[in-house]
Amino acid sequence: MNFKNYLNFAKGYLQIEVEGFFIERFVNNCAKENINLWRTKRVSQTKILANIEIQDIKRVRKILRQTKCKVKIKKKKGVPFIIKKYRKRKVFLIAFILMILIIIGLSNFVWNIEVIGNTSITQEEILNQLNAQGLEIGTLKHKINTNRIIEQMRLANEKIAWIGIEVEGTNAKVTIVEATEKPEILDKNEYCNIISDKEAIITKVNVTNGTAMVKEGDVVEKGNLLIAGWIEGQYTGMRYMHATGTIKAKVWYTSEKYENYIQDEKVQTENKENKYAICLNKNEINFFKRVSKFEKYDKIESSKKVKLFNNFYLPIEFKKITNYEYKIEKKQYDKETLENKITTELEEQMKTDLKDKEILNRDVLVEEKENGIKVRLIYEVTEEIGVEEKLVS
Repeated sequence: MNFKNYLNFAKGYLQIEVEGFFIERFVNNCAKENINLWRTKRVSQTKILANIEIQDIKRVRKILRQTKCKVKIKKKKGVPFIIKKYRKRKVFLIAFILMILIIIGLSNFVWNIEVIGNTSITQEEILNQLNAQGLEIGTLKHKINTNRIIEQMRLANEKIAWIGIEVEGTNAKVTIVEATEKPEILDKNEYCNIISDKEAIITKVNVTNGTAMVKEGDVVEKGNLLIAGWIEGQYTGMRYMHATGTIKAKVWYTSEKYENYIQDEKVQTENKENKYAICLNKNEINFFKRVSKFEKYDKIESSKKVKLFNNFYLPIEFKKITNYEYKIEKKQYDKETLENKITTELEEQMKTDLKDKEILNRDVLVEEKENGIKVRLIYEVTEEIGVEEKLVS
């Protein structure tokens, strides 16, 4: 709810139903006479619902006669009508007025910070940096200089490519666009070589500038020269340049892990306990004993802030803590089951390294030990290798 809506609610307004064959003329004439209609909704071809200020209801009658429309008051909304309704209940009226004043007072502060768009940067890291720049829960809205905070956040965190801050109601919405890490690329006018960044077997060489120093089938180590940043001609002699080209190669990714046949495993029981707390701004009121009745348990916390409208949060937060009991049990694995378990875990770990790569082969090597097995997972892939290295004159 914006300021204008608060003002309308404070002054009071009417919801009217207008019926006639010249509804469009009625709406247009109201606009010409500066009669404010809002939240206009067509009910049928000849009927609309709209909100109108109390003082404009008399002015609208002339337009009704001109357009041959009829009006009916459907609802009366706002503070004047609430006061009239409860004028005999003084305690309730005083409490209501106090509540309105408190809400208006609270509307001048930020009571929630919503961060979206971050993946590699943690929520905690962003909130800590925002707090350091003066944007935190309980800050007066007129003291927030969004342009300055945005500038300082960009300078303080190189992982942020773009940041936007929008304050609506009592909510500050912070949108983050993270910077993409790119390898250092030299200026095209600088002389450079291309060297290997991995151990590999060359499968394809395509040179556009420079001299190829490897051929198909060559084995290279990290740091070996792939494309030299020079060309030596019979008549021109040695000419230096910015080496460019593509080198494709077979690369091997390996990962290994050892596990025992007998392992301690967490087994969740059916027992759980719920605990509740209320946070008033930064103060927490607990309705439970801090010590759990369980010896071993996993704790999951969830919280929900109180809000009256879409972006109007209050400094009240309900927290729920659920403890799930578990016990430790010994589990015996056979060789095949344990091998499958370790292989699955290793594959999950290697997902990022293998992303967007052409997999040629996959080997699983199993070495049996006295109390368990060691699994080694090897992926053979084809990928483009090589990084630029500046030529030192």
